[in-house]
Amino acid sequence: MAVSIRLRREGAKNRPYYKIVVADSRSPRDGKFIEIIGTYDPKTPGNNRSLKVERAEYWISKGAQPSDTVRSLIKRNKKIATAAEPLSRVEQGASQSAQEQVSPPPSPAEAGTAANQS
Repeated sequence: MAVSIRLRREGAKNRPYYKIVVADSRSPRDGKFIEIIGTYDPKTPGNNRSLKVERAEYWISKGAQPSDTVRSLIKRNKKIATAAEPLSRVEQGASQSAQEQVSPPPSPAEAGTAANQS
């Protein structure tokens, strides 16, 4: 079975809205599919897509062929994910250091009981 990752058109006339689906390449454009992995709204400016990049990577590793448009959407989502990742790491590190600063050192009584238990 040849699997492809492609767009499935939904929405009204002159108002397209797409779902990114994994489907058998022999099935029709809007026919049955295996899994929905994202959405794409070309009429909306800005961040107009959502995509489960991990699932797309999984299907590509299994041999699925993305369409040209889906390939570019995956590429853009990877860029956004890698750009946001270092910021989230910095924020996590800052919150951890803030938690360390907030927690008071153990009192001498607590330190003594901990030493007795060991």
